[in-house]
Amino acid sequence: MPNLLTETIQLKAADGHHLGAYRATPLQPARRAMVVLQEAMGVNAHVQSVVRQYAAEGYLAIAPALFDRITPGVDVPYSDIERAIGLIRKMTDPQSLLDIEAAVKAVSHVGPVGLVGYCLGGTLAYLAAAHLPISAAASYYGGRICQYLQHQPQCPMIFHFGERDVYISPADIDQIKAAYPAGQYHLYSADHGFNCPDRPAYDEHSASLAFKRTLSFFNTYLP
Repeated sequence: MPNLLTETIQLKAADGHHLGAYRATPLQPARRAMVVLQEAMGVNAHVQSVVRQYAAEGYLAIAPALFDRITPGVDVPYSDIERAIGLIRKMTDPQSLLDIEAAVKAVSHVGPVGLVGYCLGGTLAYLAAAHLPISAAASYYGGRICQYLQHQPQCPMIFHFGERDVYISPADIDQIKAAYPAGQYHLYSADHGFNCPDRPAYDEHSASLAFKRTLSFFNTYLP
């Protein structure tokens, strides 16, 4: 995308841990920021494209490498789900929140901060909305949100789910709605991972519609 500066930088979490992050800066001064939380595969080409997508909309956008505490610089192929699951099992919620917080702090100087997460990041977006100083959050097909319903988001949230998602049942979505009725909920005729062009489940129409709705949501809550 034109008129963007992209770079990989280093962040420092509050406990002293150093982690990488992919950042995209619009050449025109940004007045708001976006933290992008990775899928289960790492800060890969797709996640980096999402960072650039938000930067093209005028956000200072950044994606922290949440697997760096385990294996720095990891990029798991979509064909190796077992490896991704193994990495996720080694993560801890407190450490993940510290790393996300470091990303929030790294971009908060430009204005209000939003957060969007996919898959693993969709779950962490819910957790971050309950504990970190962000203005609004978006969750795409967060598969483990039901494990965190005792946490209450402290900012507005929008949720995107696929009707054919084998990892998230209609009953799961109903539980989330019951626990957090203030959220905005959207259901698509699509499968898990529908936003990612590198997945067989990619659905261009659903991805485009979800992005349009998410931009409108952030335009409301990140003035």
